[in-house]
Amino acid sequence: MADAKVIPFDDDRSRARRRPARAEGEAAAVRALPGPQQAPEESGEPGGPGRASGAPEASRAPEAPGVSGPEAAVGPEPGRGAAGGSGWERRLASGLAFLRRRVTGEYEVDEFGYDEELTDQVLMSLLRPLYEKYFRVEVKGVENIPAKGGALIVANHSGTLPLDGLMMQVAVHDHHPAGRHLRLLAADLVFVLPVVNELARKAGHTLACAEDAERLLRAGEIVGVMPEGFKGIGKPFGERYKLQRFGRGGFVSTALRAGVPIVPCSIVGAEEIYPMLGNAKTLARVLGFPYFPLTPTFPWLGPVGALPLPTKWTIQFGEPIETDSYAPEAAEDPMLMFNLTDQVREQIQHTLYKLLVQRRSVFF
Repeated sequence: MADAKVIPFDDDRSRARRRPARAEGEAAAVRALPGPQQAPEESGEPGGPGRASGAPEASRAPEAPGVSGPEAAVGPEPGRGAAGGSGWERRLASGLAFLRRRVTGEYEVDEFGYDEELTDQVLMSLLRPLYEKYFRVEVKGVENIPAKGGALIVANHSGTLPLDGLMMQVAVHDHHPAGRHLRLLAADLVFVLPVVNELARKAGHTLACAEDAERLLRAGEIVGVMPEGFKGIGKPFGERYKLQRFGRGGFVSTALRAGVPIVPCSIVGAEEIYPMLGNAKTLARVLGFPYFPLTPTFPWLGPVGALPLPTKWTIQFGEPIETDSYAPEAAEDPMLMFNLTDQVREQIQHTLYKLLVQRRSVFF
């Protein structure tokens, strides 16, 4: 399989998907599947998100040469698209074009390995049924995420397996008016596991280090971090929705250096998907895991016990905490780091309690 073209991350060209230039006389490739919606500022069209620059309005069909009057106003034949093919034919053609680009390497990734086309067309499509039908996620406050420019989303972490980060990624991708992408910062373990490592890179995740996070933020990306780490995701069921320590405030320092807002995010529902009643520490050390969960169903029921419970989720993005009023050297002030970290943590914890009071049931 041919290698994909690597896009320099700080490339100042348009961030829209670009195709390699065709040699003179080469046949035009099949049009790529539509990507994520663009904000009006990015598309340059007054029609709002989702309209590609220079695209004709959907309600205006092109007139055939020499045809005018009532006959010109007649749309395409019922069951046929504007391109002369039915919907399934267009989808099949687009799917075949997608596969061809995969085989020939005519797709692009950035230097972190992020593959926007694969994420939009495949990975999001695989996660969406889990998001919409299984966990039935309700999203609130997504408008608090900026329409453009960088921002750091800070969320609580729970659930034994990191499904909360993936559901947050779908929430931002599908519900933000500008169709923005969330770049998650992940632990080292993610990038040493076979298959998981490659998929995480393709989905835009990168190592949870200050250098990578700051570079993404300065490039105008939405970055997600869960400061509790393994302490949050692997805590006992009896400590659910009690935030663990947020580290030393490294995420605050990164946001200050990049001059981007911090958006607190509270996730309710993930704590109950795998009620962790115990931890087989010896087995965890042998396998090299931070913990080995014992739940009411796992490992007693084998693979069936690994299925998450179908809880009802709520993801709420809170009011952003602005950092652009601070000087860059403020990132070296330990008291400021402590105060801002505590402010973010308290806002997330308060919202968690509020959502829990409003919740009717764990499953409905």
